[in-house]
Amino acid sequence: MGVPSTFLPAILFLSCFICWYHDLAIAKHAATGVTRHYKFNIRMHNVTRLCGTKSIITVNGKFPGPRIIAREGDRLVIKVVNHVPYNISIHWHGIRQLRSGWADGPAYITQCPIQTGQSYVYNYTIIGQTGTLWYHAHVSWIRSTLYGPIVILPRRNTSYPFVKPYKEVPIMFGEWWKADTEAVINQALQTGGGPNNSDAYTINGLPGPLYNCTPKETFRLNVKPGKTYMLRLINAALNDELFFKITNHTFTVVDADASYVKPFETDTIYITPGKTSNVLLKTKNLTSNARFLMAARPYSTAASGTFDNTTVVGVLEYNRNTMQFSNTSIKNLPLPPLPAINATSYVANWTNKFRSLGPVVNVPQTVQNRYFFTVGLGNDLCPKNQTCQGPNGTKFAASVNNISFSLPTTALLQARYFGKSNSVFSTNFPTSPLHPFNYTGPPPNNTFVSHGTKVVVLPYNTTVELVMQGTTIFGAENHPLHLHGFNFYVVGQGAGNFNSTTDPANFNLVDPVEGNTVGVPSGGWVAVRFRADNPGVWFMHCHIEIHLSWGLRMAWAVMDGKLPNQKLPPPPSDLPKC
Repeated sequence: MGVPSTFLPAILFLSCFICWYHDLAIAKHAATGVTRHYKFNIRMHNVTRLCGTKSIITVNGKFPGPRIIAREGDRLVIKVVNHVPYNISIHWHGIRQLRSGWADGPAYITQCPIQTGQSYVYNYTIIGQTGTLWYHAHVSWIRSTLYGPIVILPRRNTSYPFVKPYKEVPIMFGEWWKADTEAVINQALQTGGGPNNSDAYTINGLPGPLYNCTPKETFRLNVKPGKTYMLRLINAALNDELFFKITNHTFTVVDADASYVKPFETDTIYITPGKTSNVLLKTKNLTSNARFLMAARPYSTAASGTFDNTTVVGVLEYNRNTMQFSNTSIKNLPLPPLPAINATSYVANWTNKFRSLGPVVNVPQTVQNRYFFTVGLGNDLCPKNQTCQGPNGTKFAASVNNISFSLPTTALLQARYFGKSNSVFSTNFPTSPLHPFNYTGPPPNNTFVSHGTKVVVLPYNTTVELVMQGTTIFGAENHPLHLHGFNFYVVGQGAGNFNSTTDPANFNLVDPVEGNTVGVPSGGWVAVRFRADNPGVWFMHCHIEIHLSWGLRMAWAVMDGKLPNQKLPPPPSDLPKC
């Protein structure tokens, strides 16, 4: 049914008012903060773990990297100087980057990488975000050691919507390889097989005593009785989703991806690579020097042997003294019971608990652009005169809508801004699979992927609904999809194949959780909505690094709006050259 002509002026006025109010809010947010300067010297640094020393890529010689602390509304100016023999780029994971796409960081998407001996200044403002985010390298597998936390405090004279914590503690989960991770991924891409697994998981860079090494490599959190601590959790692991638990303690989840959620209690945390969450830990009223183990181990539905099936532990200590303790004394402490490795039902129940706190939740109520993307694995033919170690002698690949994304040699954003898009990327990314099949049933006869550098073009300020459907080709897996440049709302999810007729009726359009990373369930689907209010070219990819390397990635090109403050500014003069 058409809209009566008498209503058109009112609708046009309302649309303009919404755009004007949105841009006014951005200007207000940006005008009230301070400018904070950081300098990141990217250097090789010798680090000893698991009784072996290796040279790793670090920020300022620290592993994990130094903490960035800012308040909502602050401007960050971060000079990154590359002193290592590798190309470097850094992504500020979860930062909206409103009209500052040149600072987003993924190599060959928004910038060419910073070459050895060169530098680049990342300049952006934190708008409308409070909580925990993080930064990491965004080229090859260099983020295995180059990562650190971003702590975003509320504006001055503004409080958290929960009890003020006695202390705030970043906890970063990671992985440790004895081997050089650049050699690991290069070998995997060459042979077409799965990569070698990591040798340990880490908590704040420390693997803990279950790996039979020194107790000095164990994370220790000293707490006082009867206090509330806020743990800023970040999963910086390359390839593994994790369960996390502290013996005989519970958490209150208050935040995910720097967005407040309706608080809920749990004794076990599930966190995917790329995901962040703030949780409150209320300590017990203990008078003795008690100790409790904290532990993390993977969630995976992949075949046994294809992931690091080990456990990292740390120690929660009440009234800690400075004495060291032996591995034996820690190992005698009971491990917290964690869900089964393949506890998919636990993961589904966990993700369904998240709801936006509100009171205002700006989920789009109407949709102008609908997309249905399949995400999963596939394969490529083995080159002639080569033996490959992927499925049936082929090479592993991964794709979105069966397109395995090929990285260009010129940054997409640069090409778009200077009108050279046609020679770098095409805009014919399919809105749905070209060859539909039973996505969660037996795989189709043809599992080979196609390749291309294709993007989806979105007009400025239009609304998007995206359904991402997992496939079972070469096994059903959970895929944590991360979208740069936006927060989306998770309006629905389910098991099996998405039904476009019946499933939308159950979408949550009242208080869906807001975030930048969401798991496409193993053998299931997830639906998100967002507004394309940020001009630029924005990467979307699986945050399991091997899947990203195999091609499970694509990009959205959001056009400029009509007003000057709805357009992408020119690139900075020091933008790296390819």
